Amino acid sequence: MLKIIIQESEIGAGTRGSSLGPDAVILAGAKQSPNFFEGRTWEVLENRNDHLLIPTDTKRAIRIKPMLEVWEKHAQSIRKNIIDGHLPVLLSADHASAGATIAGIKMANPDKRIGVVWIDAHADLHSPFTSPSGNIHGMPLACSIADDNNDFGRELPSDATIMAWDKMKTLGKISPKIAPSDIRFVAVRDTEMEENHLIEKHAIQNYTVSAARRMSMSSVASEILNGLQTCDLIYVSFDVDSMDPDVVSYGTGTPVKDGLTPSEASELINALLLDPKLCCFEMVEVNPLLDNKCNTMGETAYEIFASAIETIESK
Repeated sequence: MLKIIIQESEIGAGTRGSSLGPDAVILAGAKQSPNFFEGRTWEVLENRNDHLLIPTDTKRAIRIKPMLEVWEKHAQSIRKNIIDGHLPVLLSADHASAGATIAGIKMANPDKRIGVVWIDAHADLHSPFTSPSGNIHGMPLACSIADDNNDFGRELPSDATIMAWDKMKTLGKISPKIAPSDIRFVAVRDTEMEENHLIEKHAIQNYTVSAARRMSMSSVASEILNGLQTCDLIYVSFDVDSMDPDVVSYGTGTPVKDGLTPSEASELINALLLDPKLCCFEMVEVNPLLDNKCNTMGETAYEIFASAIETIESK
């Protein structure tokens, strides 16, 4: 049975407001379709957003110690829900949560191979050794593949940072959680040199916006799923910054021009969610405090989220 899980942790982001994203989506739903969420099973996870008011002493991975706490509880929730027979559908604040989601999936299925479809403007392949910002929402995939990319390190993190990072990588006593060959990027278009090195090193395929349009979204989904057919499970992670901010709004932490349209994103997601191996879907990075068009991003995200839920329930 599908279960909606809310994660409001925004301590991985460099801007404030993504913790309000899940409510922005839910309230948009209350306005557009008042009965949509009625009777659905929910869970709200713990966050440590209180640490936003406390100075951090880990500049290479900002607030990594409370983030580890968040990840441990988040991963255990995903693990338990999957074991209990639920299909988690997450509304999360910043994209750091994806690292814990992947960990939870792997903890529930230690012997299974997880394919990850990453629909995002960013690769999120930094580590505390390489990150230009220190924001952990740019690190979940590097953590999941356990590649620190030390050859491209900018600065040695503190001992406390390295200790917490190693615990995040080995969450559930499994590391790595996924193989780089089992990642597919869609709409990634804003990366740094360090991430480009890992993308080339591991030959991670990226379907650019222009390439996806030439192929059609249904063809992209079909090719991705065919390429991941040796995986046992599929996790789809959707960052709303994969969409074009000039078409939707700037209501996300790190908007990047020339992205997908909402209809393209929804078509792609729904085609992926029909796969019988789907084990989890997550939507992240709606930020109503940054929205230049009231709650347009929340409203757009709700339409995509509701369509995704209906697609999953139709199977």
